[in-house]
Amino acid sequence: MPRFFGGRMSSSYRELVVWKQAMALVMLVYRVTRQFPREELFGLTSQMRRAAVSIPSNIAEGKGRHGSRDICQFLYTARGSLHE
Repeated sequence: MPRFFGGRMSSSYRELVVWKQAMALVMLVYRVTRQFPREELFGLTSQMRRAAVSIPSNIAEGKGRHGSRDICQFLYTARGSLHE
């Protein structure tokens, strides 16, 4: 099991520290992008919000997988969204 998920198996992705931190990032991105110019609504604002939401979404989906390889793939995807 990847170390991101801790030593014990939690019953829900909502218990994962990494998922909680990713959700805090989503809230921050939404708060910050609210202040962006209106003409960026369908450009930079949209892209940043989609990338931020993708992080906890992929962590949650990875948690639902059973094989370590599948889990890792979703974590790599989440990391890619973070870099985006």
